Amino acid sequence: MKGYIVHEFGGPENMLWETLPRPEPGPGQLLVEVHASGMNFAETRMRAGTYSGQPLPFVMGMEGAGIVREVGPGVSGFEVGQRVFGRARGCHAHSVLFDAEHLMPLPDTLSFIEGAAIPVGWLTAWHALHTVAEITPGQRILVEAAGGSVGSAALQIARQHDCWVAATASSDRKLDKARELGADLLIHYLNESISERVLEASGEAGADVSLMTIGEATATQLMDAMGMDGKVVMFGSTGGKDICFNLGIGIRNLQLLSMSISTSPAFVPVTMKSFREQALPLFADGTFKPVVDTVLPLGELVRAHRMIDEHQHFGKIILEVPQ
Repeated sequence: MKGYIVHEFGGPENMLWETLPRPEPGPGQLLVEVHASGMNFAETRMRAGTYSGQPLPFVMGMEGAGIVREVGPGVSGFEVGQRVFGRARGCHAHSVLFDAEHLMPLPDTLSFIEGAAIPVGWLTAWHALHTVAEITPGQRILVEAAGGSVGSAALQIARQHDCWVAATASSDRKLDKARELGADLLIHYLNESISERVLEASGEAGADVSLMTIGEATATQLMDAMGMDGKVVMFGSTGGKDICFNLGIGIRNLQLLSMSISTSPAFVPVTMKSFREQALPLFADGTFKPVVDTVLPLGELVRAHRMIDEHQHFGKIILEVPQ
């Protein structure tokens, strides 16, 4: 088998298509033949060497969809030949090992491309809104970077819960797409004040829950847009990790909540469980729709990384894996 491996941190040219040893599933693992894999901003940081704790060498890719080829000891609920999708490191390759707890059956109504567009973005959004923020119907939700995989998923999750949703994006094209997904308020955060627009639209009540990912460039405005007892869920740092805020947020009793689905003790027992039970049926019946912007052959991985850096896509960039 082959895959894209990084031996030294650096630019896209450091991702090398090489022959790799065929992995053998151990206890609790499955070997999956990858048919499609998703692209994520975090992968550009891993490749560059700016992602905390990333060792060398490593195979690129964080999520994928394909067919089970081998089932390891102690695994139940899956069988050889089954269509599946989930999160696993090394998905930009012909085959990859999945831990069973991070793998899910792919609904018959979804293609491998659609399945590969779900795991990282949708599970992050589900964890943020369900497990961390514990949203309830009728709340006001502010979603930063609605054009990203997390933002486009969060929009659909919030709307499915009958929440009012404000969406921010960096272009009119992305805002048009956010409108199609049901956003009630559209904010071009490069040209408009997030806080002014949200407060005006909500009758000065502010947002109940916000998802923060951009960081320094918008953090102050986002916090100023929050209402009493609001929850700010920080799930990324695409615009820089260092932010400053005034402790006056205590007057509004704001909660600042950080999260990572890779390290949260609640992710597998709470988020994965509720996602399987509640979200999978909604993908199967078409209520939830994976948002795919571009599909490329895996051989164009360098192009995919450049597209991520340009921030022009809405939803996911998906790579088809040759068999």
